[in-house]
Amino acid sequence: MKEETTKKALSLKTLTKSTVWDVQENDIFRMLETADKDGELKENLRHIADIIRSAFMIEEIKEDNKALNEKYAKQGYKVGTFKLGEDAKMTWAIKKRPITRVTDLTYENIRHITAAKLLEVIDRNFGGGWDSLSQSIQDIIESGFDISTTTLPKDRLHKKGGMYEKKVADGFEVLEVAKGTWVEAIFAKLKPETLKPRMKFDESRLGDEEEDDDADVEIIDDYNKPDEDDMVLDEPNDDDITEDNYRTTFDLGGGDDDEDAESLSDFIADE
Repeated sequence: MKEETTKKALSLKTLTKSTVWDVQENDIFRMLETADKDGELKENLRHIADIIRSAFMIEEIKEDNKALNEKYAKQGYKVGTFKLGEDAKMTWAIKKRPITRVTDLTYENIRHITAAKLLEVIDRNFGGGWDSLSQSIQDIIESGFDISTTTLPKDRLHKKGGMYEKKVADGFEVLEVAKGTWVEAIFAKLKPETLKPRMKFDESRLGDEEEDDDADVEIIDDYNKPDEDDMVLDEPNDDDITEDNYRTTFDLGGGDDDEDAESLSDFIADE
């Protein structure tokens, strides 16, 4: 139900390189038809095409060629024609980009696949397990999924009450990668979407906005203000320093065990 609502709400105005992964080929042609009615398609076609190309392969068919249309259709493309103003038309063959390799994963599409699909893609990466992935790919995956791994001997991986059993019970999908007599288990679960906090305004004060603009507001920044104990006073006059009011501390080394070391107080006394 949520997916259908999202598709209906999306238009070429609101389409982004992330949300474009939520739609299919037919949805794209529907948006193109709607945009033409609004008279905005022709002026923004290049920008719109760039967004669509992030999730779809686009081939422009410059003439009404039935054989060419059939060729693209056999390759899984959807072919459609849309207007560019009153007189011009354009025909596109479009096809959703497949996610079959780890290099197909991006920050825009990572949340638009299931955990099972993700592990299927990882499994195709030469069977090397989680550590075989580059750090950049790991970062992309972890931006959308909770990932954890464990490597155990085969006979211990499925131990009752162990990590494997607990993770599966918590909704994680798991991929087992054989490593000799040991097995690496990769657990994946889609992270819940988090809402970005928004500033809240006191609506009762919105009417006073113009008056408040001219008000004098004193902003006090105490962040870098030194504590009273840390404040530096005026430098003392050398004539005011006596052995009664002068104090400092040095680490002379040796400690109390060094009989030859003199204390600073003894040195001052001798002076």
